[in-house]
Amino acid sequence: MKPGPARVRLTYDDFLLFPDDGKRHELIDGEHYVTPAPNARHQLILGNLHFLIRGWLEDHPVGQVFLSPFDVVFTTFDVVEPDLLFISRGRAAEILGIKNVTGAPDIVVEIGSSSTRKRDATIKRRLYERAGVAEYWIVDPDLEVVRVFRNRDGRLDRPVELRTDAGDLLTSPHLDGLEMPLRRIFAT
Repeated sequence: MKPGPARVRLTYDDFLLFPDDGKRHELIDGEHYVTPAPNARHQLILGNLHFLIRGWLEDHPVGQVFLSPFDVVFTTFDVVEPDLLFISRGRAAEILGIKNVTGAPDIVVEIGSSSTRKRDATIKRRLYERAGVAEYWIVDPDLEVVRVFRNRDGRLDRPVELRTDAGDLLTSPHLDGLEMPLRRIFAT
């Protein structure tokens, strides 16, 4: 049996040539993924999260929070644009550049949709684990749930599932003292 054609792995140089078409372009293990522009609910939730974190950082300047699009370059073959990311002050000098982040943010947030849900929970989770992301939050707008994965000894633990209907608060040791009610995150 003949082997199939060798798969071409795209690089960050290829990534820079992708069109600026309003879609999210990402590379994971050299494979190109394209996601349509987000919908209004996604953007409202993202705005709520950013507002809550950014407002808290005004009085507690422990780092910086960024919205997409902002490239996170893990390797020449792994370039993603998380919906939101947090970089602690102590790590900023090491990984934060003018054009992108080169390394693992402390917190990465993906807001799921029907087209990204499976990729967020599998391929991206494995990438974030491999890259050393300390916390990975998957926000599910349909269920009004946030799944928080925390890195322990180089592996992302099973997620803690927080629910709006349970009155849960989203917290993080990287944002020590910030308590975000899920009802505020999902308010639209």
